[in-house]
Amino acid sequence: MENKFHSLRQHFEELYSLTDEEWNFIEPHFHFKTLKKHQFLIQAGQAVNFEYWIINGLVKAYHIDDKGKEHILQFAMEKYWVSDHCAFQHQEPGTIIVDCLEDSEFFCLSLEDREKICLAVPAVANFFRVKSNHGYINLQKRVLSLLTMTAEDRYQYLVTKLPALIQRVPKKLIASYLGVSRETLSRFNS
Repeated sequence: MENKFHSLRQHFEELYSLTDEEWNFIEPHFHFKTLKKHQFLIQAGQAVNFEYWIINGLVKAYHIDDKGKEHILQFAMEKYWVSDHCAFQHQEPGTIIVDCLEDSEFFCLSLEDREKICLAVPAVANFFRVKSNHGYINLQKRVLSLLTMTAEDRYQYLVTKLPALIQRVPKKLIASYLGVSRETLSRFNS
């Protein structure tokens, strides 16, 4: 477990250095969780009490509309943060589903504990600010790509930016994420 906490500390320190005293305050606020492939991390309609940092594994975050159509918002793997951020922040029932595409390990952080850490350790508050900004920028890029790029260009962008993801996610899910059929995706590979 110590090695897992070490990787979390390294993740924070990619942006801001922490003293041992600060880390000793931060570490107990995180809780370890494991899930098997196909288990749900978050389900729509339920309370979203945590945000999660992925130690190992791969998850899919998605929404199911009133017609039963699945809309994939994100794939998240090692060193990604994932949650239904709106429900987490406002402490209301979730609308996003997060399930494991692989056996996965997480560190969980509650809103209350995150706020305690941010008040006590300004470097962590800055860390979460930077990470939130990066998340917002990536979401904006995704929306703009859906509005302005062809499906093939979106696929090529994904292959270039996240080649490891393409190897780990089933093609039918990549197709769904891109908004194309599995057959159309197959033509991009030829």
